[in-house]
Amino acid sequence: MDAKVETPADFATHEVFNQPPPLQDVNLFTGDKALVETVEREGGSQARASLTAFGATVGSAEVLDLGRQANAYLPVLKSFDRFGHREDRVEFHPSYHALMAISVKQGLHGSPWDHLKEGLDAKPKPGAVVARLAGTYMMTQAEAGHGCPITMTNAAVPALLFQPSLAKEWVPRILSREYDPRFIPASEKTGVTLGMGMTEKQGGTDVRANTTVAHPVSSGGPGEEYRITGHKWFFSAPMCDAFLVLAQAPNGISCFLMPRFRPDGSVNAIRIQRLKEKVGNKSNASSEVEFQAASGWLIGEEGRGVRNIIEMATYTRLDCAVATAGMMRQAVSQAVYHCSYRTVFQKKLIDQPLMANVLADLALETEAATALSFRVARSFDRAFEDEAEAAFRRIMTPVAKYWVCKRAPNLAYEAMECLGGNGYVEEGIAGRIYREMPVNAIWEGSGNVMCLDVLRALGREPQALEIVFAELDKARGASTAYDGALEALKDAFTDMGSLEARSRQIVEQMAKVAAASILLQHAPSAVSDAYCQTRLGRDWGDVYGTLPTGADVRAIIERARVA
Repeated sequence: MDAKVETPADFATHEVFNQPPPLQDVNLFTGDKALVETVEREGGSQARASLTAFGATVGSAEVLDLGRQANAYLPVLKSFDRFGHREDRVEFHPSYHALMAISVKQGLHGSPWDHLKEGLDAKPKPGAVVARLAGTYMMTQAEAGHGCPITMTNAAVPALLFQPSLAKEWVPRILSREYDPRFIPASEKTGVTLGMGMTEKQGGTDVRANTTVAHPVSSGGPGEEYRITGHKWFFSAPMCDAFLVLAQAPNGISCFLMPRFRPDGSVNAIRIQRLKEKVGNKSNASSEVEFQAASGWLIGEEGRGVRNIIEMATYTRLDCAVATAGMMRQAVSQAVYHCSYRTVFQKKLIDQPLMANVLADLALETEAATALSFRVARSFDRAFEDEAEAAFRRIMTPVAKYWVCKRAPNLAYEAMECLGGNGYVEEGIAGRIYREMPVNAIWEGSGNVMCLDVLRALGREPQALEIVFAELDKARGASTAYDGALEALKDAFTDMGSLEARSRQIVEQMAKVAAASILLQHAPSAVSDAYCQTRLGRDWGDVYGTLPTGADVRAIIERARVA
């Protein structure tokens, strides 16, 4: 008899099973029940068709892989060309540019300002901020780093409006839906992006300690050219077409628009010293720069720089909260999806009571962060015509930014642990989200800065606290835990002398009570009851996965599952 011929199958060591397929080709809008309801509730329903189409785009396998590529092939600084001429240019992988083009086409870089096409005094369109941020919430789930210049471009518009001569020139370029990555003067481009530069080595948060100086070229004054010399310690997205920067003018700290090219077509003297090697946010180029008598044009009056650029920071802070909530959503989606496929001890992970408790707890935190962030977004839409909403915005923007960004890193870690080893490798998205989470808590003001900003806003507008309390009173009577927490929050403001030392505790409680008020009024009882019982009551441990036995974890998980 002939000897048996061995085949490759005889040497097979394993087959792949008990592994989930990738979570892709899903609609990140229609597949997210809480997001759909939130957009409708907060005034963005007119954008439903656009958001549905965008949700399918950014949830596609193609776009999700663009996010992977943009973080695998990092930006490279090109200081000189091959002949030795100074370039100060950053080279990006094509995937980064593809993501930028998708975001710009959707209007994430400035769609709330489309009304300015009709004139600088035109009124905003209802729900535009909420609609834009719903797109941001989804796009961040695919890739967060490229969102830095997108966010800054949108936020630069209200600051530019302090100087109509500059706004008339630059806002139409911003409102273009074409992404143009070419390194050429802005006047020759089909669309532009803007950045900002505040932080210096010696100043950090204390921007009034900045040493960068600005001297007028001629008589100086609003809209006039100055020559700026100094540095910026953090200067993100240095390939933007212009930047809002702070510098010391003769009459104090002032805000300037500094383009990459001067009007004569020459490259402005912005010298990129190096790119930062960051923990996360890898696709975004953050740099250190020096200004060697670079040209900048004064926005508003000398000495009003902090006031002017803070208007920009107010918008970027809201983006920090919403983008973080979006990443929380992606982390939870990945965890629920993985656990729905993975079998351990002869049972799906999602059917294990302890794992189900963890997943439900993560889902609660995410829906609360989403609800709070978008309620603040609504106040941005309405602030121009409603003083109560304007006051709510001034108080609750730093509250939301503080708490959502504080909760996110631990949630990302816990979600990553749900995936086991699969969560701790670079092929997946969980590790990238985990590294990305801390940056939004640091950018645009760290936690302590947010707490102090709340106190400063209350000091300037004591009546604003009553406006916030009136909002929170709407949910009174729906939960004993909520009612008790609301009264405790009000009592916390009786001792005004110790507010600063207690401000983290107070701002945390403001965020949790505000989120609970929205959930009580609009979310299913399974969600609102569990949230109030744990975040506002005593039935909660120090880590995720400690919901009380009475919580309807199944209903909470099913609501969080990607449809």
